[in-house]
Amino acid sequence: MLRQLSLLVAPLVVLALAGCSAGSPSSASGSGAAPVVSSKSTTGTSNACAAPVAGAASRAVSVTGAVGQTPTVTFAKGLSVKKTQRTTVVAGTGAKAVDGSLLSVAFTMYDATTGDATPVTSAGFPGETAAQFTVSDSLYLPGLVKAMRCATVGSRTVTVADTNDMFGKVGSTGFKIGKNDDVVIVMDILAKLPTKATGAAVAPESGFPTVKLAASGKPTVKIPSSDPPSTLQLETLKKGAGGVVPSGGQVTVQYQGTLWRNGKVFDQSWGSGPTTFATASVVAGFRDAIVGQTIGSQVVVIVPPAEGYGTGGNETAGITGTDTLVFVVDILATS
Repeated sequence: MLRQLSLLVAPLVVLALAGCSAGSPSSASGSGAAPVVSSKSTTGTSNACAAPVAGAASRAVSVTGAVGQTPTVTFAKGLSVKKTQRTTVVAGTGAKAVDGSLLSVAFTMYDATTGDATPVTSAGFPGETAAQFTVSDSLYLPGLVKAMRCATVGSRTVTVADTNDMFGKVGSTGFKIGKNDDVVIVMDILAKLPTKATGAAVAPESGFPTVKLAASGKPTVKIPSSDPPSTLQLETLKKGAGGVVPSGGQVTVQYQGTLWRNGKVFDQSWGSGPTTFATASVVAGFRDAIVGQTIGSQVVVIVPPAEGYGTGGNETAGITGTDTLVFVVDILATS
């Protein structure tokens, strides 16, 4: 709902491949979500597995090299499919990427129509930072999700994604993929990551909302009857032992936003799956709560209006110009 990132100019690969997002607390206020090319939306939380089947096109893509190493890829000019196909080049023995899974992946992507085996984008191979993707059509382009859905950790897949599952009639100027062109994706499933905070429990502080967690990790927040504090307040409920979230970096989280005024949840990732964004692209209070935190941590931040959506609020989300916000954030990965 609240994700207001300009996906067309975002320098991060993970953002440019996002589909109709469930949202993140944007630094912009009052405007609608940025338009994206994916029109499909599912909750992405079931354990069903429906992977694309292999076909002549996906088998025609030649891929050599070990999983985790930069692949050598060749395919004929004019490669095209009517329905997305996927071939498993290497079958891993790890956990299966069911819907809602958070994965660390390496991948390269190519314009299938041109026959040019020079990647239009790449991540996660030697010298590159791995990408984190959630197996969810509501968060990422369907073609990208089909490249990993039901695959096992340690696998390498080759997907020829139909244009309707990728950039469609508009193409992608950022990736230099033409209008109506199909896309080749070579993806290595490196690891399955936790979808909730795994750090050591820390005693809650007085004056903060109480947080109860379901088995899935989804929080239920109870707001105190007192007036909200006038300054930003932060507590840690779980302390992770992973790396530190850098300023200006990319972070993957589960989050829930609640209004202090009435205890209403106005936005959350629970239900669609972990979401990834740049720390510079969210409201100041949310950013300040997660930068410097360690992976695996869960934090609660009380955000006054000045460090949230300001006097303009966010009408779409039901946030007024005087609303104090409470975010519970599970910090899962960073790059």
